[in-house]
Amino acid sequence: QVQLVESGGGSVQSGGSLRLSCVASGYRVGQYSMGWFRQAPGQEREAVATIDRGASTSYIDSVKGRFTISQDKDLNTLYLQMNNLKPEDTAMYSCAAAQAGWSSGYALANSDVWRAWGRGTQVTVSS
Repeated sequence: QVQLVESGGGSVQSGGSLRLSCVASGYRVGQYSMGWFRQAPGQEREAVATIDRGASTSYIDSVKGRFTISQDKDLNTLYLQMNNLKPEDTAMYSCAAAQAGWSSGYALANSDVWRAWGRGTQVTVSS
């Protein structure tokens, strides 16, 4: 059974940074695509960043240049480094794991590739 546990969320001021972590069990990080998603109150969940087994990455336009997704296979952990945070980044952030070798770009655009989800960690950015 796949389990994904996120941590690292918190409250920061605009311009601040946070690093989210997602520890996987029952799943080998780097074997298939993984991604970070976020959902703000009253809004639909959106993909933020994905990484495939070749370590290629994809991002939505609003976070390009500010967020970096990475993975540590030894620690079996997925990360999201978030810099220059903005109030519009406020959301619950969750990680997800696919069970096929989709490219990062395909995974970013197709919600049906994801097979396991974490419960999320809250990120709040104040102006």
